[in-house]
Amino acid sequence: MKKQLIIWLISVMAVVNVYGQNEQFLVLEFIKVEPNKVLDYLEYKEFLEKVYEQEKNDGHISGWDFWSLQSGSDLEGENFQYLTVTYYEDPVSMMNGNNMNQLINSAVQAFPEMSAEQAKNKIASSLEMRDLAVRSYMLEVARTDDDFQYTPGILATFDLMKAVEGKFQEYETAEEQIFLPLHQKKISNDLMEDWRFLRTALPTGSEAKSTHLTMNIYRDYIQFFNSMEFEDMEMTDKEQEAMLEGLKSRDQKWVYLATLQSAVR
Repeated sequence: MKKQLIIWLISVMAVVNVYGQNEQFLVLEFIKVEPNKVLDYLEYKEFLEKVYEQEKNDGHISGWDFWSLQSGSDLEGENFQYLTVTYYEDPVSMMNGNNMNQLINSAVQAFPEMSAEQAKNKIASSLEMRDLAVRSYMLEVARTDDDFQYTPGILATFDLMKAVEGKFQEYETAEEQIFLPLHQKKISNDLMEDWRFLRTALPTGSEAKSTHLTMNIYRDYIQFFNSMEFEDMEMTDKEQEAMLEGLKSRDQKWVYLATLQSAVR
């Protein structure tokens, strides 16, 4: 397994070198918190935000989001309340993102009055507050051309997809050549702010629950509902036919509606 991971890292770094330094890697963590521990966890979230601000200042990450989940079909029947998204510039930093010593060092820098032992205990105690059932390592494959800034209060849908067996490349081509232009058109018509298409970054087998994810970002609920109403906005017959064909190459597994609570940029 270790050998396979090394080969994967080498191949991914080769892709980054070929396509330039604009590749972005993301780690998504779906979190479930017991009702009697929600307030404690939200207090810890404030601590964690400061830690990740330090992580960004030190160049370990390029960003961090904390989302509250409003609705959606649950992964494996879980009732997740929160989702964190951590952004990295390369796969090595992504794989080192959960290094406890690094987090402790960042916590001590962010809170000088805190000792390393206190920081370690605070981070460790957070593990008892929540159930981290799903962690996904993703590579950004495509995104719309926009300069939208993520700020607390914006909305998003996180759509988890699974490419139909044997149609992996066909599905990615459909997202990049059919759905990307459609979302770009929505942005031009003030019906969306940002769209990203992600692929699972770690090697997966045929039994993987999902292989891809799209992030659909909206300014507010008004824009979100207007976007839903104009789903087929100005689509030609040829575009509709291509879209329907593209839908056949993937299975939409789960969809979550979320509100951004905190963002480190």
